[in-house]
Amino acid sequence: MSNPVKETLWDPIAGFGVTFRTMFRKPVTEQYPFTKVPTAPRFHGRHQLNRWPDGLEKCIGCELCAWACPADAIYVEGASNIDDADGSGRFSPGERYGRVYQINYLRCILCGLCIEACPTRALTMTNEYELANDNRADLIWEKDDLLAPLLPGMVEPPHEMMISDDHHDYYRGKQLPIVGVSSGASTGSTDAGDDE
Repeated sequence: MSNPVKETLWDPIAGFGVTFRTMFRKPVTEQYPFTKVPTAPRFHGRHQLNRWPDGLEKCIGCELCAWACPADAIYVEGASNIDDADGSGRFSPGERYGRVYQINYLRCILCGLCIEACPTRALTMTNEYELANDNRADLIWEKDDLLAPLLPGMVEPPHEMMISDDHHDYYRGKQLPIVGVSSGASTGSTDAGDDE
């Protein structure tokens, strides 16, 4: 049974209650871009292609990130590493590497499914969120734009494996000492041979 007095008098006042409570408050204005509020630690921002501690790329060109992307925003072309005596054709520790890697930020919805699909943790997402641009072509990021910067001790690929001569040691995440690159000689440490 409905109450006509409540419906005609109280309900409109209760409905405008939020309006009346906030009508006289001072508005809160974000001072962006002059004051930037830090993002949450697990915020999904711009993508980054990571490197191993010796500078080799973690991406193996498997294209799983492209298959997992619901917006079809990622394009990957894999290529084989060339095992020269001096390691001049090696970009990653495995058999393959990502020769072409593109992310179209006009399509990307920053959902993070691509980083879940990556088997080597080559692709992660940073906290950078300023991706707007007035040119559509600049929103298609190439591999050079996505690669992590070289840190001290890293060498720009292509070069031979410097952590170990066994690619399994890279994927196991062993903390082996980095030794200098010597042309034509194996640079792996003696304790790197734990076979699976």
